[in-house]
Amino acid sequence: MMLPTHVLVGLALALPVAVAAPEHADITLTAGLLGGLIPDLDMYIGHRKTLHYPVYYSALAAVAAPVAVIVPTTLTIAAAIGLLGAAAHSVMDVFGGGLELRPWEATSSRAVYNHYHDRWLAPRRWIRYDGAPEDLVLSIAVAGPLLFALEGTLRVIVGAAVVVAIVYTAVRRLLPAIAEVLIAGYLLQAIPDHMLARLPARYIPDHID
Repeated sequence: MMLPTHVLVGLALALPVAVAAPEHADITLTAGLLGGLIPDLDMYIGHRKTLHYPVYYSALAAVAAPVAVIVPTTLTIAAAIGLLGAAAHSVMDVFGGGLELRPWEATSSRAVYNHYHDRWLAPRRWIRYDGAPEDLVLSIAVAGPLLFALEGTLRVIVGAAVVVAIVYTAVRRLLPAIAEVLIAGYLLQAIPDHMLARLPARYIPDHID
């Protein structure tokens, strides 16, 4: 699923806690946002493997949540919500598309790496690919209550996430062709091999997943 969806879901998971404990609202919502965001920082360093931990994030969140209830401090609440957001992100990606350059073609068997079992989890494709129309619908549905409940900077962030989601959905199917033109026409000739090796394999022409 696309990054705006993950960020909005992280905020949505944090919202009930922010309402229940308004004295911790700012850190709670920030932790939810960051938890939804951080796993995708591995976009170009082993995407959906380096920072995606569907089992470990979930296990840590299951431990952190009761600790935050028993000892509700800024640190414990932030840790619990951040881990919950990261766990939700990692698990949600299993229900999306695979890692191929054109995920709507459904040719990849890799969705998210399961470090606990040392294997890739297959994509369920309930949401066919990141930026699919149903992905946008999910983003807008999650954003609605957030726009109503939040204010200030966080409301602006939610609105911006929706705008990014709409634009990304509109151009999503064009992006692979643009990437191929840039890589084949410029990067393959212009950058050193050691830097080229850092590109995800799906961007390399003739790569077979």
